Formats: sequence, C-alpha cells, structure tokens
Amino acid sequence: MKVLRFFLFPFAILYDFVTKIRNLFFDVGVFKETSFKTPIIVVGNLSVGGTGKTPQIEYLIRLLQNRYKTAVLSRGYKRLTKGFVLVRDIHKAIDVGDEPLQYFKKFKAISVAVDANRVAGVAKLINEQNAEVVLLDDAFQHRKVKGSFNILLTKFNDLFVDDFLLPTGNLRESKTGAKRADVILVTKCPNDLDQSSKAKVLKKLKKFDKEVFFTTISYGNKVLGSKEFSTTDIANYEVLLITGIANPKPFLEFLSNLNVNFKHLEFADHHHFSEKEINDIKTNFDDLPSNKLLLTTEKDYVRLHDKLSDLCYLPIETLFLNDSKNKFDTLINSHLKEKV
Repeated sequence: MKVLRFFLFPFAILYDFVTKIRNLFFDVGVFKETSFKTPIIVVGNLSVGGTGKTPQIEYLIRLLQNRYKTAVLSRGYKRLTKGFVLVRDIHKAIDVGDEPLQYFKKFKAISVAVDANRVAGVAKLINEQNAEVVLLDDAFQHRKVKGSFNILLTKFNDLFVDDFLLPTGNLRESKTGAKRADVILVTKCPNDLDQSSKAKVLKKLKKFDKEVFFTTISYGNKVLGSKEFSTTDIANYEVLLITGIANPKPFLEFLSNLNVNFKHLEFADHHHFSEKEINDIKTNFDDLPSNKLLLTTEKDYVRLHDKLSDLCYLPIETLFLNDSKNKFDTLINSHLKEKV
C-alpha cells in the first residue's frame, strides 16, 4: 500500500493545486461563503476520518443543550435519502446516516438534520426549528457556510503536520488550511500524556498560532444494549467484536488492557451490513463457548441493533486533559455570549 501511494505522488500534487485554487476562490470571494447571525460552530479535520468528530460533537451538545436551542447538521454520509431530512423516530441509519441518528437518539432536547446543501440545511434549522446555535459536523472543508467558530481535530499519533495530501497521504487539503481554525484539538491522546510529548506536539503546531487543547477518549463505565453491566466485567466473557469505524485500534487496545479474550470482525467505516454478513456474524457468535458477548461500538450499534438482538456496545466520550476543560468551555461560552 505504501509503495502504491508513493507512485500516486503526482496525483497528490495535482490534488493540492486544485484544493488550493478552491480555497483561494473562497478567500477572495469568487466562491460565496454564506454567513448567518446565528452562531455556527464547525467541527472537522484536515485528514480522512477517525479523528473523533462524533464524541466532540456530543461534548458540545452536552455543554450547550441546556442553555441554547441547539441543532446539529450533518450531510448524512452513506444515507439513501436526498435533500433535507429532519431526523425523527421513524428513521433508520440507512435513511439519515449513523452519526445523526446516534445524536438524535441520545439527545432528545436538540434538533438533528441532514442535508448535503449546508447553506439550505442551516437556514431551515434556524427558520423552522428556531435554532440558537448550529453545530456543523465534519464541515471544515465545506466552506459555503462560514462558521463563526471553527474547531480543527487532529490525532495525537497522526498529526496533520506530519501527513501529506491524498492519495499519497490522508490530507483532504493542504496543512495551511489549519489557519482557518479558531482552536486545534489534539485527539486520542494517551491518558497519561506527559509534558515532554505535549511539548513536542505544541512545537509542531506553533506556526499556526492557535490555542491547542489535548483530549482523549474516555470509555463508559457500563456496557449498554441488550444487557447492562460494568465495563470491567467484559473480561468475564468470550467476546465477538464487530467494528465498522475508521480506526478501531484504540478500542482493541482498551479491550486488550482489560485482558478481554475477543475475536474481531472488522468492516469499513460506516459499513451497511448485508443479510449474508449478518448471518455470518450470527454464526461466529453461535460458535463461541458459553458466557459469550456480542460487542460493538456505539456508532455501529445504531446500524446493527435492529438486526442482532444480543448486541451490546460501549459508549465513549471526549475527555479534556491537563485540566483544560474549563478553559475550553469558557472559550465556547464566551463566543456564544457575543453572538446570541
């Protein structure tokens, strides 16, 4: 794979040229950016997938939902519907995408919608749902909506500054795109991040002159789904693990640290499971010895729970490190106080 990416280097140069021209046209006004009086908080990345956008959106929902009429807009990746859809109880992941459905099911006080046309989608949420703040999921490159506050995510062990443009690397656009961010969140850090490692990251990001925060993934203390029990008790089960996310490695490491004996069936990110695949999963699960557990991620659970009756999941949350939570929360609240 690395050899193939090396030979695709000329296409990466072409891709870089195209994305830079596109961004220049937005910067000078050839392409229109639409601004709204309502604050628009953009969460996104420069890389392809797996930086922790979903738990970060959920963090913002928890922070804001009791103070502002909050809405989330996503494009609804891999959905089969078209146009603007306001997520309702009747919808499944195939209708609106797994992440929007997850937001809707967890947070009943907010509005969740999908629309590939971000401008039209934001306008509908403001005008029809009376949204006071809109969270744009995975929209850092979708510049037709001008965010009032832009949050850029980058993984600790795969910083955008160390990467290269597609298809040679995983960047969607040049590293200079980070200049549009208001803050940079370094995600999926080790829980015991030391000052030396933190300093190395800050040195690499210094040239962008942005406030930098360090976060990690915090796994829930309870397994949920068809049964509910303490996370530490997963080790008592023979586990069949199903994942369809961009980067399952942290989850695998977490289970290994709990001394869990598991078999892993890995699928592509946002994978929609066929009937044959579901039957294969059931067969693999039936083949396990007694006291077995069918486990998946929270995002995969949204797509699978109506097909696998024994399914459980482990929820995750974003956790800010180095006592920086209050500083980040104050930054967001101060921004909204000026706008709302």
